[in-house]
Amino acid sequence: MLRLGQPARYQIKIQGQLTQGWSDWFDGMDVSVEQHEKGSSTTNLTGIVSDQPALHGILARIRDLGIPLILVKLLEESEKDSNVD
Repeated sequence: MLRLGQPARYQIKIQGQLTQGWSDWFDGMDVSVEQHEKGSSTTNLTGIVSDQPALHGILARIRDLGIPLILVKLLEESEKDSNVD
């Protein structure tokens, strides 16, 4: 069971393309870009988030940048980055 103050692994998908240089700004999450048909792209932020308040902080940064949020997914410990949506 997930608790408010416990770390957990998340995938956050946003519209558009960010570079790996944004990793520090998003608490060290891994930044990877997916290119889609018709030239569109999405960015996946994947990594361990220390607790729920930290997750909300990351989501607030995305909101403050005006970037559309596509997905927030809690990943199982056994899920690898290559297995995420």
